[in-house]
Amino acid sequence: MTNYIIVACSECEGYLLAKSCQKSRTCPYCGSRVLLEKAKKVASSEKADEASMILRKLKERTAAKSGKAKLQKLI
Repeated sequence: MTNYIIVACSECEGYLLAKSCQKSRTCPYCGSRVLLEKAKKVASSEKADEASMILRKLKERTAAKSGKAKLQKLI
């Protein structure tokens, strides 16, 4: 059975979804090559749809935090 992992890019801290059997992925945000065994693992799942949902929630939290930071700069 394939497991899925969510890792953070070492360059831009963007979250990536990958199969645990993969060795590397290219970050869709900054284009860096991410070595999965060395990357910071954030979460894992046995199901692709569950991993995708976790990834979506992580991205929402990150967007909310950056939105608050931008708002504070404006004040």
